Amino acid sequence: MLDLINTIFGIPLGYLMYFAFKLVKDYGLSIIIFTFFTKVIMFPLTLISQKNSIKMVKIQPQLDEIKERYAGDAQQILAEQKKLYKEEKYSSAAGMLPLLFQIPIILGLINVIYNPLQHLLHLDAELIAGLTRRAGEVLSLMPAGVGAQIEVLNAIRTSPEAFASLLQGSGVLAEIKALDFFFLGLNLAEKPLWSNITVLVPILSGLSSFLLSALQNRHNVLQREQGFLGRWGTAAFLVAFSTYFASIVPMGIGLYWIVGNYLSIPVLFLANLIYNPKRLIDYENRPQKQKLTAEERKLQREVKRKNKAREKIDVNRFFSREKKLVFYSESSGFYKYFGRIIEYILEESDLDIHYVTSDPKDKIFENKNPRLHSYYVGPTKLISFMMKMDADMVIMTMPDLDRYHIKRSIVKKDVEYVYLDHAMTSFHLMLREHALDAFDTIFVNGPNHIEEVRQTEDVYGLKEKRLIKTGYSLLDELLESVKNLPEIKRDKKHVLIAPSWQKDNLLEFCLEELLEQMLHKGYKLILRPHPEFIKRFPAKMQAIYDRYADDLGEDFEIEDDFSSNTNIYTSDLVVTDWSAIAQEFSYATKKPSLFINTPMKMMNPNYKKIKAVPLNISLRDEIGVSVDIEDFEKLPKIIDDLLNRPDFYREKITQVVEDNIYNIGRAAEASGQYIIGRLGGDERSEDETP
Repeated sequence: MLDLINTIFGIPLGYLMYFAFKLVKDYGLSIIIFTFFTKVIMFPLTLISQKNSIKMVKIQPQLDEIKERYAGDAQQILAEQKKLYKEEKYSSAAGMLPLLFQIPIILGLINVIYNPLQHLLHLDAELIAGLTRRAGEVLSLMPAGVGAQIEVLNAIRTSPEAFASLLQGSGVLAEIKALDFFFLGLNLAEKPLWSNITVLVPILSGLSSFLLSALQNRHNVLQREQGFLGRWGTAAFLVAFSTYFASIVPMGIGLYWIVGNYLSIPVLFLANLIYNPKRLIDYENRPQKQKLTAEERKLQREVKRKNKAREKIDVNRFFSREKKLVFYSESSGFYKYFGRIIEYILEESDLDIHYVTSDPKDKIFENKNPRLHSYYVGPTKLISFMMKMDADMVIMTMPDLDRYHIKRSIVKKDVEYVYLDHAMTSFHLMLREHALDAFDTIFVNGPNHIEEVRQTEDVYGLKEKRLIKTGYSLLDELLESVKNLPEIKRDKKHVLIAPSWQKDNLLEFCLEELLEQMLHKGYKLILRPHPEFIKRFPAKMQAIYDRYADDLGEDFEIEDDFSSNTNIYTSDLVVTDWSAIAQEFSYATKKPSLFINTPMKMMNPNYKKIKAVPLNISLRDEIGVSVDIEDFEKLPKIIDDLLNRPDFYREKITQVVEDNIYNIGRAAEASGQYIIGRLGGDERSEDETP
């Protein structure tokens, strides 16, 4: 290994050190000149790193947006990040080049310092071997290890006559006597000691690192972006490392490290001069990530600590009980998909329900039914928790079972995993490829789900799943809510704009062009952004408020209060992109939807492997009209036509619902009966109360 390091790094760097030594005839000064040469050699790499760092700072808002947009989906975040890096020609390795290049330089310099006979005097290998054997005779111990050549040098200086026959007439003896490792009173070939003046070397190494880190925190384009703890945490590590490193290597290496740190300061400013971040980055208009105050960070840590303790108690409580039925919810908002099914099971059977949620604020904890047991398990702990699942049946709306972090149980192989869809959409378009492969049972909303699943099984050679014709219980709830809404008389028709929040939603893609055709056209316009959009992209939402501040009034409002859905289901028309709100609105109210053909929302780019046409596509012209952005000038006429044909769309959408949804009004009952039947719960008579 040492021979390999010497060949790859030591020999070329040895020539550089040899040149410096011949130039000044002083060992310490030659190391300083050597260090300067290495900085010159590495400067192009520094510039590459500088350009790369500027790219990173410029795309950081986009990276933050990716993390917000796909929060909780690590695979998608990684895929989107790679895509962005490729588009922007950013290389994560380029920023590491100067640091990586330091490693072979240090290894090579160590080799040069420990092998002066080879690198500074340029003796051939045969002569070095002969001198080493003779030194072994003089010292009564053969020099060995990394410092062998230094031992030989010292032996020659102490007993030159013993080596005269080997060095006679070569002039090497005089060169050896002239070779002085001392610089400012320190022997640079020796390691420093904490007990004498040589301790100054590691101390000065740590101080030089501190000064460099302090300046980088102020002037390095990337380090300026880090928070206080990030900047000074890195600085503390580098100071500690520099001090320790300089204490365990020869002082010549420590001198190189100290000089290198000081030379890095002008290099930093020169790189900023050539590629000036202030000139290349638009800091004024660059979105800034909201920073937490010290008090907010403290509160956040306290909440995490309490949730961790609570999670431990809940996990132990869960596994201490026998269980048949488990529901898993990603957050509080998912109860609406399970709620009516849970209520049916509690009323019609004696089954206990165990409800696991990853939201510590889930409203399920307010439910005091003694047969409904709720538990908090955070996203990280959920991985091992699910692998130890010991229930008979697990019902979840989270797809991708057994593909990423959430696995099937390894302790109970016959757990029945049931997938409950949380939108009236297409499986093979709106879920990832293979997202449902590991489920045993699927509660299907309508014929399209059966067609899609069976075709998927044929295409991929999968085992046939149980498909239960349940329908969609949330639709039943919506139908009841709409039926009970009070009749509202208005002077103007209400048009609701309700986009999705994923990439290329109409708020980000074409809002200005859309509103140009719709504002102040004789109807009330209500813009209702998706709550996730408001939560994840507050700066973009504020920009919309600012842009349309003068238009707000009787003809236009922006609704950001989601405590009520009245405005949705009392509107006369919904305008959306690829959001499932269209199906929910049109199915529940029998009023039409207007679809804007933004880039199609899809999770599976290979969806065409399945012949079935996704319902998200086929329904667009069944329950309303879809419009390309290029045809926006036709929007006023299209909207008038949709608003003025209520009877036509009521009849048409009623038929669409009957054709595409099973068990309308009975979805919770159909789901509950299957669950009770599979788990052996005793069904109650109609007049029996729980």
